[in-house]
Amino acid sequence: MPRKTMVEAIRDGMDVMMERDDNVVIFGEDVGYFGGVFRATQGLQAKYGKSRCFDTPISELGIVGAAIGMAAYGLRPCVEVQFADYMYPAYDQIVSEAARLRYRSNGDFTCPLVVRMPTGGGISGGQTHSQSPEALFTHVSGLKTVVPSNPKDAKGLLIASIEDPDPVIFLEPKRLYNGPFDGHHDRPITPWSKHELGEVPEGHYRVPLGQAVIRREGAALTVLAYGTMVYVAMAAAAETGVDAEIIDLRSLLPLDLEAIVASVRKTGRCVIVHEATLTSGFGAELSALVQENCFFELEAPVRRVTGWDTPYPHAQEWDYFPGPERVGRAFLEVVSGDQ
Repeated sequence: MPRKTMVEAIRDGMDVMMERDDNVVIFGEDVGYFGGVFRATQGLQAKYGKSRCFDTPISELGIVGAAIGMAAYGLRPCVEVQFADYMYPAYDQIVSEAARLRYRSNGDFTCPLVVRMPTGGGISGGQTHSQSPEALFTHVSGLKTVVPSNPKDAKGLLIASIEDPDPVIFLEPKRLYNGPFDGHHDRPITPWSKHELGEVPEGHYRVPLGQAVIRREGAALTVLAYGTMVYVAMAAAAETGVDAEIIDLRSLLPLDLEAIVASVRKTGRCVIVHEATLTSGFGAELSALVQENCFFELEAPVRRVTGWDTPYPHAQEWDYFPGPERVGRAFLEVVSGDQ
């Protein structure tokens, strides 16, 4: 089985779908000739031509607005917003048009649109290149929100998203694009070596939306994480010795509530880890769902470990992120009851 980085796997997913379906089109800022700022679309224009993979003006509103119109008339656009931080000009189009098209047309129109966005920090990008805005999308009825944590899932989830009849926000953690991440923010992220690449099946396959996966089985507590934070949680479990069961959500909406509830009822404890800010983050929704469904099984309050409630702090980037030390401390406190 070939080994690929996440960027290569995402490119492979788009390539597979463009070859299978002439209605799949790729466009965005610099995605054509240049191949994208992270090279996720490199080579696709040369292979499929400028009518199916092309550059756009610097207008996120225009990119997403045009894609919604294309989707309504039968195409399957997979567009790139260069950084998730840049999506705000397009937010009205995403919320007011893409998310509501099926409902307000009574099913006469759908919007099979994928909006790819590099998300999160760790690249010294500062305030306007490092945000994690997933909660802004999970709040909107009619949208699906996906966050892969590894190359194999990234390709399979992207294929499933492109084939989905409704709009999908596909968030790609930048720290996982081109290098292994062992959960430590105080260690340099080196380039992928051959044995560190993720195994990615060739050809077409789908990872269904709405299915979480257990990355580490355990009995002491349940950890809910996604994207980069899966690796932080793994490192924290290894270093503290806490027998944590780590669930990689993969898909935030639809959410695999059944897997979450089964795990928390088994362990009796729950820690939620995400890179975004604490207040009104997606962890708040997860905490409420755990409380509502597992109240009588809980042996300790649900704990959230997140980014700070501040604008993104460039100078303190690695303190802002939940790291193994902060996450591990939460594990120990929840297990001991010392909260």
